[in-house]
Amino acid sequence: MPKHPPRPSALVVAGAGRYADPWHPFAVTAARAADVLRGAGLEVEVTPGTDDGVEDALAALVDPGAWPDVLVLDVGLPRDGAPSPAPGPALDGLRAFLAGDRALLGVHVAATSFVEVPEWEERLGGRWVRDLTWHPPIGPAQVRVRTGAHPLLSAPGTTALPDVVELVDEVYCDLRVSGDVVVLADAEHEGRAQPLAWVREDARGVRTAYDALGHDERSFDSPGHRALLERLAGWLVPGASPRRS
Repeated sequence: MPKHPPRPSALVVAGAGRYADPWHPFAVTAARAADVLRGAGLEVEVTPGTDDGVEDALAALVDPGAWPDVLVLDVGLPRDGAPSPAPGPALDGLRAFLAGDRALLGVHVAATSFVEVPEWEERLGGRWVRDLTWHPPIGPAQVRVRTGAHPLLSAPGTTALPDVVELVDEVYCDLRVSGDVVVLADAEHEGRAQPLAWVREDARGVRTAYDALGHDERSFDSPGHRALLERLAGWLVPGASPRRS
């Protein structure tokens, strides 16, 4: 029997300890995102929900041999006043990965984190800005997929991608978005389009995506959101073989 090549790997870093908050069920959203990534053909590991789980995972990235094919960050903004990540191995690991050649996916509130690390915003392609960015109360939302904005939106996928994603979620407004990203999806609020999903590829071909959706499990109950996230995963790691239903 011929051996199948190993599946590309994903590490989902879930908010815990000081990277958790009272509003986001990180263990639930990380598990839901991991399930979508597995469906996209990735071998997925989720960090343990321990107090040191986030910074231990970042510290391990000091060794490029430990890098996954895609790093998924679903973490919050620490509210203890201390730098994030902590100076030392965790900060060194994050910076090493951001400068490296592996793919990155930021999920929802990850845009608020790592405020002391300018490389984070540069790599992600945007961020939540305190006293500027905001969101209306969570509730039913319609997210427009910008058909034609990028080939990944029209590529074959395991699930059809709708023109409009309907879900219950937060609509982030007034994110600071870099001019070098390709916006894939947005929502209109008070007459203005608010970017909610984008991708960027640097001069080396290193790929990054951000999905501002995913506040809680209701977001992942949306087939359209799962389909969009699956497309992002397939673009980030082109060698993955999606699971067919």
